[in-house]
Amino acid sequence: MNLDRMLPFGGKSIIPDTRRISDMKDVIYDKEWLKNVSDADLYYMYRDLATCKEDQVLINKNCLRYDITIIPPFNLGNELVKTAGHYHPVIEGTEHTYPEVYEVLEGEAHYLIQKLEGDKVTDVVFIEAKKGDKIIIPPNYGHVTINPSDKELKMANWVSNDFSSIYEPYKNYRGAAYFELKNGEIIPNTNYGEIPEMNYLKPINIAELGFNRDEDMYNLIKEVENLHFLNKPHEYVWLWELVLDI
Repeated sequence: MNLDRMLPFGGKSIIPDTRRISDMKDVIYDKEWLKNVSDADLYYMYRDLATCKEDQVLINKNCLRYDITIIPPFNLGNELVKTAGHYHPVIEGTEHTYPEVYEVLEGEAHYLIQKLEGDKVTDVVFIEAKKGDKIIIPPNYGHVTINPSDKELKMANWVSNDFSSIYEPYKNYRGAAYFELKNGEIIPNTNYGEIPEMNYLKPINIAELGFNRDEDMYNLIKEVENLHFLNKPHEYVWLWELVLDI
């Protein structure tokens, strides 16, 4: 329990789930650094948030969850600090996994998303995001978030509340398909074997869903139909083509 990193939200002080270096040992690039470093906190996750009881009822009714993650600046030896990386499960009766949408609240973020089909990564996308940017993680992609700056990264996400995240593929491959180093270099993870070149995309505003750069994404709970795609991604083929610039 980390009382020093409590987050004020909705009139409450929220205690985070904490990810530590020891939790990340399987996915960190710099193994020599890892041998000698003392364990420490890396980032903090505040899950299932709401500003009031009425919002919480509406969030639960629509099988959604609003979270905030805070990643302080840090170097994992030669690598920039990052999240552990995870995938989402396939929705029963479809070929789609659950998507997710992020908003950068403070700082800067790099989102490294990848599609794993069988034992092959078939697509890798890199997105640079700043305060106010919204980033949609499409179905069938896993993702890692990187803090590339010397300032704290604070980001929020909306996601379905109907599943648990899958971390094992990232652990099995010792990280994502690429590592971003503190000198700015991005290098391949050789544990994957052959991987595709990275596609660089930009955050996009999607007016049809109320994702505007200057508006707080939490307020979408007042237009909850705009978050329908998080539980019914198979009904939004047009959106995934737009997100992936197809």
